[in-house]
Parts: sequence; structure tokens; C-alpha cells
Amino acid sequence: MADRGRGRSGGRGKRPDDRRPHPPPGGSRASQEPPQGAWGRRPGPPSSQPGPSSQTPYARPSQVPQTAAHGTQRMVPKGDGASTSQGRVEKMEVEGVSGGRSGGGDAGITGRGAIRGRRPIPVDILTRPPDLHSKKGTTGTSVPLQANYFKLLATTDWCLYQYRVDFAPEEDRTVVRKGLLRLHKETVGAYVFDGTVLYTSKRIPDVLELWSVRQSDDTKIRITIRLVGQLLKGDPHYIQFFNIIMRKCLDLLKLQLVGRNYYDAHSKVEVREFRLELWPGYLTSIRQHENDILMCAEITHKIMRQQTLLDILNDCYNQNRHEYKQIYESQVIGLVVLTDYNNNTYRITDIDYETTPKSTFKLRNGESISYKDYYFNKYQIRIRNDTQPMLVTRLKPKERRAGQAELVYLVPELCRATGLTDSMRDNFHLMNALAQHTRVAPRSRIDKLLHFNRRLRSVPTIVQELNDWNLKLDDKLVNVQGRILQPERIVFGRSQTASAGDFANWTRELHSKCLFNTAQLTDWVLICTSRVRHDVERFVGTLQESARGMSCRFEKPRVLEIHDDRSNTYSDTLERIMSQSNPQLVFCVVSNNRADRYGAIKKKCTVDRPVPSQVFVQRNLTSKGVRSIATKVAIQLVCKLGGAPWSVELPPVNLMVVGFDVCHDTNDKGRDFGAMVASLDRSLTRYFSAVSSHSTGEELSNEFSMNMVKAVQTFKRVNNILPSHIVIYRDGVGEGQLPYVFEHEVEQVKQKLCEVYGDPKTVKLSFIVVTKRINTRFFHNGNNPPPGTIVDDVVTNPLKYDFYVVSQSVQQGTVTPCAYNVLFDSTGWRPDQMQRITYKLTHMYYNWSGTVRVPAPCQYAHKLAFLVAQFIRRPPSTKMESLLYFL
Repeated sequence: MADRGRGRSGGRGKRPDDRRPHPPPGGSRASQEPPQGAWGRRPGPPSSQPGPSSQTPYARPSQVPQTAAHGTQRMVPKGDGASTSQGRVEKMEVEGVSGGRSGGGDAGITGRGAIRGRRPIPVDILTRPPDLHSKKGTTGTSVPLQANYFKLLATTDWCLYQYRVDFAPEEDRTVVRKGLLRLHKETVGAYVFDGTVLYTSKRIPDVLELWSVRQSDDTKIRITIRLVGQLLKGDPHYIQFFNIIMRKCLDLLKLQLVGRNYYDAHSKVEVREFRLELWPGYLTSIRQHENDILMCAEITHKIMRQQTLLDILNDCYNQNRHEYKQIYESQVIGLVVLTDYNNNTYRITDIDYETTPKSTFKLRNGESISYKDYYFNKYQIRIRNDTQPMLVTRLKPKERRAGQAELVYLVPELCRATGLTDSMRDNFHLMNALAQHTRVAPRSRIDKLLHFNRRLRSVPTIVQELNDWNLKLDDKLVNVQGRILQPERIVFGRSQTASAGDFANWTRELHSKCLFNTAQLTDWVLICTSRVRHDVERFVGTLQESARGMSCRFEKPRVLEIHDDRSNTYSDTLERIMSQSNPQLVFCVVSNNRADRYGAIKKKCTVDRPVPSQVFVQRNLTSKGVRSIATKVAIQLVCKLGGAPWSVELPPVNLMVVGFDVCHDTNDKGRDFGAMVASLDRSLTRYFSAVSSHSTGEELSNEFSMNMVKAVQTFKRVNNILPSHIVIYRDGVGEGQLPYVFEHEVEQVKQKLCEVYGDPKTVKLSFIVVTKRINTRFFHNGNNPPPGTIVDDVVTNPLKYDFYVVSQSVQQGTVTPCAYNVLFDSTGWRPDQMQRITYKLTHMYYNWSGTVRVPAPCQYAHKLAFLVAQFIRRPPSTKMESLLYFL
């Protein structure tokens, strides 16, 4: 569990109000009364009929209650002729497959920080200091690289006119809106339309009314076009126009739009043994970079399950006929599903067991029709199971405020599950099977990108579209000049050093070197079941031997046997131990990675009875690599006791490095936990940590700045002096949050530090935003660039003080660099020094004897935030704030 690290920082939770929608005025309804809303949006051309779903053994009660489940308001399918218009449904990017260690391989996934739904892309803010003449470093060996960018050789440079387009009656399906406007192409001229905003190169009347007839129901639609502004070259929104054109080109490639991204369903890969499909796709983004407008292109994948939600219901029923509803809800609520008949994604918020496909609703013309008949008439789809409960999805507040019905109903048989469950992620064989397709090697990735480029330049309609707007795409990847830093020197105890090597890995050196700061474990307790007692004692011997090789001494533990491995048994045993003695550490051997047991142990050892703890899975006791495992566990125990295995060569300044990350509480989606970890010594081996919960950005800023004050005061108690230089690495910032962090969070930290130091010039501060989930990739001679590769030109942003660092050595897939954006800097360091200290810190994460993707303080902060948000769900005791107890 957390003791061995986990790569995900979020989970599927649900708000209480998602499970109990409020009934409409009037309360209950009779069973024959039609529902009041809509569910099918933007139906596309009829797709092939879904494959056969299992005929569920699930049987409906013979007596159907007269009120809806949970008081849920029932909705009307709104396609052609429905009584209300359907709004856009909030979508969530489908989870991809993670590859390798922290950021190791690649999967083209989206996640925390990604822009969801139809929110506008925020305009870049100027954060580059005016006195920074060059952000290029000088240290290292210059090396030619390629990046997954294509240059726009020619671009539109004339004035663009921007119009807002409204439809009355409201038509909410983008494909229909585009079709209605297309009838007036001669009047409007050449244009680009995304469903709401229209761009033209020639001016039309400031207010123009047009009329179209919707073929599905012969309704006359009034189209009102209003001028809202002009865009000139250099306007920040001008570049967004290019992105709209590129999305139109992706549509002309006959790619399938699922959510916000385009995928090639014809090239899907079936993983039959796990009933999964992988749809390859493309992500594109056009932006102004240092000297040119470049288009970033990246390969991505979307995971589709061949299971329908009716199949999942059958499985739950077969698993437990008495509690299948609870099991089904736990698996389905919060899940994102795909409806093949209109290629839309929806997040499920509830299940209505009182509504079935045979339930009826009213069309706009007043006619009553069942869901079953509606699907057959509109999509030629026969619903086979008449007793399945309907799924409920909730519209976004914006759409509800616009007067649209609050809830939307879906048929389980027609909904395909997307993404991966936690149990799937824990399945090594499944993840390995997916990785064979998602971990694209550098040379293969280059070939795929060039093939994508050729497709864009060879389809006549796309060529014509680009020519109409004076756009021309280069046929080759962008060349970038990077630098490779020299391998770092790893510092061990007794002044011993070793090179990290070309692959940034020093695992072998650990077996023969003394640790930088050793620790002695003389009083510790080991808890296990009686049947693994013999294996435990043998492992303890290996653990002691590994510790001796690193100049540490581990005495034999007190072994306590328990009769079962229930959560309460471990909690009660720990309580009894801590009430009688005060051991240095407790070591719990568990049968598997069950989350509730792990959470109970960690909650007891971090909140109720604070003591360093280690949770160990019993299958590792007899693993083939038990000696390697014992070495890693010994290092973890040393760190949790206040020791440190190694350091790196550092500049001779009184430096504090800080990492900050945020993780969402899976039980309460309105609450997040922010974790801050700050160094306490000049060798950057001891750390202070603090965790706080918050529900708004303002609370986050306040807690972060106050915890910074605690960190510098603790630093002073340890060193009898305040730090002269502070470098903060801020993780967990989405692109839309960057202005807030820049304008508020940085200022609050500066203000609080000023109160501590008195004179703001006394402390030299740097505030750096770390972004892990990026689409940028670099290639060196068709391969991955080596660790220590720095890129600070061509693909960087002219408005920012930014750079990229490739810190890891990746054997499978394409390495993902990490992006750094210096929001504030008063250290006076050259860009070269900022880059080098950042790379040095990627060597300082003690759970891995090699470099990690982000600076160690960030990785520690993520580890701590994840532990608290996923398992403890309350701030830990301050008694262990100066120990790395969360490793």
C-alpha cells in the first residue's frame, strides 16, 4: 500500500446529494405518469446494434412501488421531438494506463490538472521576470533532440471576426447546430464554428438572423448571429482559433469524437482475455512558443470495456443475490460510461430501480412513448431486457440554471463501462497486457506522429480547409537543442561517494556503502499471524543482515502473534502495545493489500498512537528477490527512524527546499488535503511535514503559508539560524489554477515570510510550479534522451521562465519529461543553477535508489497527501512531523 508507493492521486467518490436527488415540486408520481426531462443528446448516425447482453437473472419485484427510487425526478429522452432540450453532460476524461515507475513509461493519459468539459483554455499570463534576459543554461553537453511538435510554416495574419451564435428553440446537440448553420454557408462565407462561437474572415452584419428547418421534426429554428469582437494577430485568443481549425481537421480524418478527444475506432486493439478494447487517438495543441507557432501532437489511448452496465449488474447478482444492489452501486456510481448510439460519455450519479425501459415519457408533441420504443424508432436498437433499472446522470449546475432538467436517464444495456477499476489496476497480468500497446517506443512514436502528419497533409478536404485559412504544416518534427548534465555524485557515509552513472541508478552501491546517516533499531514490535511466524523470523534475519551491510544495527523484534488478520485485530493489538510500552517502530505483516486494514493500521499509528510503522505483505516474505526487498525495507525503516541513506553534492548555501502537493479525499469530493514537506538540514536529508484539509483555494493558500512559517521556525530550532534561500516546488496545479497561484498563493507566502524575517530582502525565495502530466516528448537519435537532459528553448513559452528536465532512465516506452515554471524568483541564481538544483533533487527520494520524475520534496509531499486523503482522512499527529514516517 502506501509503504510501497502508489501512482494514483485520486479516486471515485460521491457526494451525498448525488445519491438522493430532491424530488420536484409535488413530490411523488404515479407509475403511469411520464417522466419530466431528457437524456439522449447529440445523437449521431445510427451505429451498429450493440452486441448481445447477458439476460440477467436479476428479476424485478412483482409489485412496483408508485414512487421513484430515492425520490428521483424522472426524465424524458430528448432527441427529436422530446419535450425539453438536452444540455451538455459533464464528462470526465477516461482514465488511461500508467506505465512504469513514477512517470516512467507513457500512456498518453489525462488526469489531475487536465482541462475538462468545455471550459475555455486559460490565456497564458506573463510570469517571466522583466530582468531575465535569457533563460538558457550553459552547463552540460549540447545535444540535438527532436520534439513531438510540428511547425506552422504559414499562418493566418488577417483580422478575424468573432460571433456568438444562438438558436431558438434551443438546440443543444453540436452536430445539429453545425448542420443548421451549414445551410447558410453562402451568406456567412468561409467560417469556423465550434457549436457556440463563429469565426469568419469577412465581416457580416453585427446582428444577423437566419432561419433553418430541423429535418427530424420540421421545427423552424431561428439562428441569431451577434458580433462579439475582433481578433488581430497577437491577440491571446487568436491562437485558440487555430486549435478550432485543427479539431475540424481531426473530424475530417473520420476520427471518432469521444468526450473532448478524437480516437480511431477502426484501429482499436482488443485485449480479449480481459474483455477490453484500446482505441488509439491523437491529442493536438497549437500555441505560441519561443519563436514560432507550434502544434504539439501526442499519441493517446482510451480504454473501453466490452462489458455493458447490464453485464456488471448480472455479475453483482450472481455474486450475492441479497446485497447485489449495494455491490452494483459501489461499482457503478461515479463511473463514466460510453453510449455507442451517440458516442457520448456520462458520469453515473444514481440508479433508479423503479424505472425500466418500459417506463414512458412524453414527446414534445404530447405523445407518450416508452424508452424501449423510442430507441427502436430512433436508433433501430432493440432493448432485450425489460426489467433492468435505469441509470441516472446529473447535469452540470450551469445547465440546470439554464432551466434544463436536472437528471438524465440511461439504459444499462446500452452503456459501456470505460476506464479501469482499482481491482483491474491491481491485476498485474491485465496491466502488463495493456502496457504492450500503450507503452509506445520512441522510434515507433516518431513513425506514428509522422504518419499522422501525412494524413493531415494528404486528405483533400483537410488541405482545402487549411488553405482557406492560409495555414501550412511542416512535414517534420521540430529540432531542439538540449543539454545533458554530467552524472551526479552520490554521497554516502564516511565521506564515500559514487557516480549515479549514465542510467542514474546506484542500487549496487548500497550493498557495500555506509549510509549517510545511520540509525539503530533496538526496540521494535512485529505483528503477524501464527501461520507465517517461521517465514517472518527468516525474513527478519535477512533484514538484519542487509542492515549490517549498510552499517546499521537492527536488534531482534518482539513478535506478537494474532489469530486473524481483520482490521480490528490489528487496531486492538496496536492499542494494547502502545498502552504498555513505547517502541521505536511497529512492523505489521498482512496477508494482502486490503485498503480497510491498511487504513486502520495507519490511522492508529499516525493519529491515535503516533509511532513509525511499516506494513509488509506476507507474499514478499518468500519472494525470489527477498534480499533486494530486505535492503529496500531496511532503508525505509532507517528513514522512518530519522536516518538517511544518501545525499548529493550541494551548493554551500543555507538552503531549504519545499515540496507541496494536493490529493482529493475519496469519501468527500468537496475536501482536499494539502501536504507540505520542507528540508531541515543543509544536506537535505531531514524533513518537516504538515498536512491540512481545505475545500477552497483561499483555505489552501492560508494553510500553505502558515505551514511555511512553521517549517522555517523548525529549521531555526534545528540549525539556530533561519534559511537564507528557500526553493518551493508546487505540484498539483492545473492550468486553470495558475493565475490564482501566481496572484494569491505566492503573495501570501511572501507576506508570511516577511513577518518572520522582518526584512523581505533577508530571504531569497523561488516559487516553482511542477507539471508532470504533459504531452511533450523528446527524442535523441530515435531513442529516449538520457537522464539529466535539459530543454530550455524552442518549445518553451516566451511569457514564462520555464524549462524541461528528463530525469529518469526508462527502458520501456517513451520517457515523459517534467515541466518547471518559475513563478517567482529572488534568489539571484542563473537559469543554469536553477536547473541543476532541480535535477539534483530528483536523486533524493529514498524509496528508490535512482532518480524519480520530480524533485524529492514533491514526491514526499505526494506520498503524504495520498496517505492522508486515501486512508487516514484527517491530519496526522504533529509528534512525528520531523520524520519521514509516510514512506
